[in-house]
Formats: sequence, C-alpha cells, structure tokens
Amino acid sequence: MTPSALRRALRGPPFRRFLSARTISQWGDTFNSVALVIVVFRLTGSGVKVAETVVFEIVPVLALGLFAGTVVDRAPRRRVMVIADLGRAAVAVALAGLSQHLGVVYAAAFTLSCFSVFFNPAAQSALPDLVGPDDVVTANSALWSAAVISQIALAPVAGALVVFAGAGPAFAINAASFVVSALLISGLELPARPRPTPSRPLADIAVGLRTIRQSPFLSTLAAVQALAALSAGATSALLVVLAERHLHVGPGRYGLLIAAIGVGAGLGPLVLHRLVRDVRRPGWLFGPYLVRGIVDLVLAASARFGVAVIALGAYGLGTSTGNVTYNSVIQTVVPEAVRGRVFAFYDVVWQTSRLASIGLGGVLADAIGIRTVYGFGGAMLIVAGLLGFGFARDDLSPTH
Repeated sequence: MTPSALRRALRGPPFRRFLSARTISQWGDTFNSVALVIVVFRLTGSGVKVAETVVFEIVPVLALGLFAGTVVDRAPRRRVMVIADLGRAAVAVALAGLSQHLGVVYAAAFTLSCFSVFFNPAAQSALPDLVGPDDVVTANSALWSAAVISQIALAPVAGALVVFAGAGPAFAINAASFVVSALLISGLELPARPRPTPSRPLADIAVGLRTIRQSPFLSTLAAVQALAALSAGATSALLVVLAERHLHVGPGRYGLLIAAIGVGAGLGPLVLHRLVRDVRRPGWLFGPYLVRGIVDLVLAASARFGVAVIALGAYGLGTSTGNVTYNSVIQTVVPEAVRGRVFAFYDVVWQTSRLASIGLGGVLADAIGIRTVYGFGGAMLIVAGLLGFGFARDDLSPTH
C-alpha cells in the first residue's frame, strides 16, 4: 500500500474503527486456531481427528451459508456482526473452561463457524460503505496485511502459551478479542438501508442465485472458485506430506516453508498497489490462479528445498493479491442489495470443493504419491485461470 493511499483510507474514523476490530479479532483467531490443533492432537494423538476439526468448521458454511446471505442483505449489517461476535465470545469462554473434552472442542469449532458464517459476508458487504470508491482496494489490502502480520507474529506466541500455560488462556484471549471487536463495531456509522419488502428466505436465496446465474462474470467466477478450491484444499492440507516425502525435510524446515508463504502473502498488497490502477481487469483477478498453478507444478517437479521456498513465496504472493482483488471486485461490481448473498454463495462453493479436495487428496497421496497430487492441483489451478480469462470481459462493469 502506498502511504498516501493508506492515509486516505484511514482518514475516515469508521474504517479505522473497523480495521481495529478486525485486527484484534484476528489476534484472537490466531490463538484459537493454534490452540485448537494442539488440544485435539493431545487428546487423541491422531492426525485424522485433527482433520475432523476442519470438517466441523466447514459443515456450517454448507448448511447455513445461503441463508446467512439473505440475513446479511435484510438485517442491519452492524447488528449481524455484533451478535456474531458476542456469540463467538460466549463459545470461546466455554471452550476455555472445558477444552479437556473432545466433544466440547468439536462442538465449539462447529458453533464458532456457525457465527462466522453470518459475520464474514456482513463484514465483506459493509466495507464499501466505510471508505470511498477509490479506496476499496487499499482498505482490503490493509485488512489482509493486518491479518497476515498478526498470524506470522502471534502464531509462535500462541504455541508457546499453550505449551507453558495450557490452552485455556489462549481460548480466553480469543473470547476477549471478540468482545472488543463487538464494542468497536457497535459504534460504526453505516448508512441507513431501505427497509426490505416482506419476503421468504427461499425467495431471497433464489434472487441471489438468479443474480449470479444471469451474470456471465459471476457465474464464471463460481466455476473458477470451485476448480481452485478442488486444488488448494488438498495441496494446502498436504504441504507437510510434500515436505516429508518429496523434499525430505523435518519440522524445522517445514516451518520455513510456511514462513515463505506468509512473507509472500504479506508482500502481495504492496505489489498490487505498485502495479495496479484498476483491479477490475481479468488479469489481476485470474492471473494469480495461473501463478499458484505454476508453483504447484514446480513443487511437484523439483525436490530442492531452496526452490520450494522461493516457489511458496510466490504462492503466498499470488494468494494475497488474488484475495484482495476478489473482495474488491465483488464489492464494486455487485449491487449492495444482494452483496451478502453473493459473498455467501461463493463461500459455500469454496468450502464444498475444499471439503471434497481434502478427502480425495489424502487418499490419492497414499495411492499414487504426493507429487501427482500437486501435479493435478497445479493443472486445475491453471485451467481455472484460463477459464476466467476465456469468459471474462476486458473490464468488469457493475452488475444490475
């Protein structure tokens, strides 16, 4: 982010408050995610049981995602976010005291995800109301950078805290972060929205699906997201397998691979703001899929650790630029009245394909080898990017 663009975005108190809320919440999420994995592994000693935690986090998206989108588009978004934060805080408090029970941990993962299903599209849909139209990309970049920096800086701290003090304090920090986030968001000044006409949830869902189906760009993006998640779900989850079976490195060097992704992800918004004047171009939205696909093919072909580190840095760069561009494009081309339903629909598409990918990837890694999984994954990402280029227009105009 250029200093002038960031200063302009931060000039408005609403976005400063929103950025603070999201960043503090991300601090808590980092402590929670690290502690959750450690607790499940300590209780069970099973990698499969750890993977099951991911399933409990994905299922609510599939079950509630489309309904959540209609709620976000009809209810005041500030209220949706505050209720979701307070609900997650209550769950985190319960988890802090009962994390020695596996059933409670699974239930907490499920319930936290249920509230997040409502919070995330509400937050994504509200952001354009907090900054000027020229600052949407900068605002998304600031949010992404804050999240990445928080994860890189606090994940080791969270791990040390769990080792020396147990998981309870980590979950308590997560609960406190949600409370602070709710207090900050409750003071947000969002513009009044027209009172919605009475409707039924199924009818509202149908309107959102029809909006996507009637737009060549939005329907193409859905197919691209599905293909990308079919690749990324498996390759992300199985990076540790690639490190052990193909690169032949231990936990220490595996940590460096993760760090490389984080460094690339942190640099992504800086690169985006240096090079991009208008994100509503197919190259900036679909190009990152090609970059990530090429990285997966390189990882499958080369067993050199140094090559893997550089490639994964590029992967993080592609992931962050793609994420910022994706959010910014949806926020600027999709009408405000259906924005929550569109974001929720893409969440459902992504998590459905991701769940299938995780299950299939684990089976294929054992049956045909991890290099083949990464080869297939890279090919799918390249097909996804080419599909986007093939069907998208030269620039992405607002959808009506």
